[in-house]
Amino acid sequence: MQERVETARGGEPDPEPAREVSVGLVADPGLPAELVRRVVGELPDELRDRVSGEVTWTVSTLVEELALDAEDRVPIVTTAHEKMPVRGWDLLVCVTDQPRREGTRPVLADISTTHAVGLVSLPPVGGVLIRRHVRAAVVHVLGVLATHSLKGVQVRPPDRYRIHSRPSEWISPIRQVPSGHRDLDVQLALTGARSRVRLLWGLVRNNRPWRLVPSLSKALAAASGTATFGVFYSSIWGMANALSPVRLGGIALFAIAAMVGWLIAYNGLWDRPRAQQDREKAVLYNLATVATLFAGVCCMYAVLFGVTLLAALAVISQDFLQQHVVEQVGFTTYLSLAWLASSMGTVAGALGSSLEGEHAVQRATYSSRERQRRARNRQGEEAEQG
Repeated sequence: MQERVETARGGEPDPEPAREVSVGLVADPGLPAELVRRVVGELPDELRDRVSGEVTWTVSTLVEELALDAEDRVPIVTTAHEKMPVRGWDLLVCVTDQPRREGTRPVLADISTTHAVGLVSLPPVGGVLIRRHVRAAVVHVLGVLATHSLKGVQVRPPDRYRIHSRPSEWISPIRQVPSGHRDLDVQLALTGARSRVRLLWGLVRNNRPWRLVPSLSKALAAASGTATFGVFYSSIWGMANALSPVRLGGIALFAIAAMVGWLIAYNGLWDRPRAQQDREKAVLYNLATVATLFAGVCCMYAVLFGVTLLAALAVISQDFLQQHVVEQVGFTTYLSLAWLASSMGTVAGALGSSLEGEHAVQRATYSSRERQRRARNRQGEEAEQG
């Protein structure tokens, strides 16, 4: 399935342009397509200002699922041979949420100057200011491609379109290094202590953990029912008021951790490496799973807390609550009650998630690329066992 999204054209450069350069952006469905739609209108003028003002830049986008080869890599050279002649593109950049690593080093982009094609991988972009970083990465890749592909056109040197947009990023710089793969010339690789954290953060961002809340409707219903019981059961009122904020916080963390552990164990979300060389990759994916579920369950807990607090304020009058609580009743009393009831509800929500189908949980937890990777791993395990 293919969809032509938009074509953006930059303003006329000065002096009069000698030629028009057509750029194609091919994006995976989902988050890559969303980001490409958001930046495509900015790219022509950005390219004119930062790469070359001697040409008119026209940027077209196409949304389709990029194929993967046997090594789980996007074969961008093959994609270039298929797309560029048909659509008349001079340069091509693919945008995917498939993570790229070279050994232990996260790879933000692959570039083939010979074939005028590059690829930007979203996970190494990170989880903050993602639109700005994606735009800068695409401009950088196109700048490298233009330097080698646009003959007779003056192109600004690479430091004019470098992608270090903030001083803090120099702690974990993105460096252009030679590629060890055939048909690829260079890579944009993340180095430094923050590179793996940035990749992990990007994987969690790609999974979009907030989708867990509407997707686990049965778990949320079970959690809401149990939390409501806590609101109406007077013994919980005194217990909540007697607990310190530290203990209430500890109970909340335990409840969230219990639901995360249950979701992972019951739905088989733990990644087990099939080979020794896959062990480090499995650690990364498992950390991403835990972080995604933790963030998603925290979102659900926040929703549950808000609903429970409103229910307690609406149903229990202050005078009636005072009859069951020794200390003076105030707003903090209602907060403590909602806090404890929400923790009880979260534990019940873990059991309620058992009513959800495994496919629904995986769809809520992972991006489409990660679900595909897990499906391929499962097929490989079944083939080995068969």
